[in-house]
Amino acid sequence: MVSGKILLAGDADGRLQELGIQLPSAPAPFGTYVEAVQTGNLLFLSGMLPVVDHKPKYLGRLGKELDTEAGRDAAYAAALSALAAAKHYLGSLDRVTRVVRLGVFMATYGDFFDQPTVADAVSDLFRDIFGSDRMAVRLVIGVASLPIGMPVELEVIFEIAA
Repeated sequence: MVSGKILLAGDADGRLQELGIQLPSAPAPFGTYVEAVQTGNLLFLSGMLPVVDHKPKYLGRLGKELDTEAGRDAAYAAALSALAAAKHYLGSLDRVTRVVRLGVFMATYGDFFDQPTVADAVSDLFRDIFGSDRMAVRLVIGVASLPIGMPVELEVIFEIAA
């Protein structure tokens, strides 16, 4: 539910518009790989990073250069990239029937232990777009570093309709 409204399958694009969310351009690879691969009714996305116009929105580690709120914003930016990649590949987010798995990897420093709060920025967005009955299982991991020095990387697997 969003604002007391029951969310129906197949209206993700409409919910983006209702919420005033403008997706960025679909991300471009930083190396030799593709951003999305479909096998059967599953869409696997490459590691989604917090980028804007193919440039890092944030650099650094949570607990050192960045705090929890910056981490949440970085995670949200990476989630928008994931949605943009899926929409680019599928033509419409309305084809997503479930978020199967969400992996949230964070570059952390010292005793930063607020990883779940950072990851919630992604889970909350996906819930608002796809509905609470289509939420993913989630894995949250703190690591020493991530590509190009960015603080967050997402692994996303969507189930899709034919």
